[in-house]
Amino acid sequence: MKKCHLALQITHWVFSELDVPLDCEFSYNTHDPLAITLVFDTDGERPVRWIFSRELLAEGMTARAGEGDVVLWPMLDQDGEPSAFCVQVGSTRTAVFEIPAEPVANWLARTYDMVPQGAELDGVDWDELVQLAE
Repeated sequence: MKKCHLALQITHWVFSELDVPLDCEFSYNTHDPLAITLVFDTDGERPVRWIFSRELLAEGMTARAGEGDVVLWPMLDQDGEPSAFCVQVGSTRTAVFEIPAEPVANWLARTYDMVPQGAELDGVDWDELVQLAE
């Protein structure tokens, strides 16, 4: 089992005119190769953890992706290139975070080096899962 982490500072948009810097951490574990974990306010008293698909993160960095509790979309610079992306979490009460794209893209590439896209389920023992389900 291998793990990959990225800690960085992001922006929590409380209101359109009020942004708050916030520490967060992305983590990936080959034990659960389809998912990434994003922890907001890692240094705070009550960090908040969201788990969603690695594919959703990859898609949301370049185009609007997701629905319901997790939605992501890119923010483009003057040249039309993604410089950051936003993550909106929650359904009733939502929060929006702006995250720099480059460090996350580099981290995400490392996760694909660990488990290539499309190979996430290669190590699953389907017979064992079927037996557990019966």
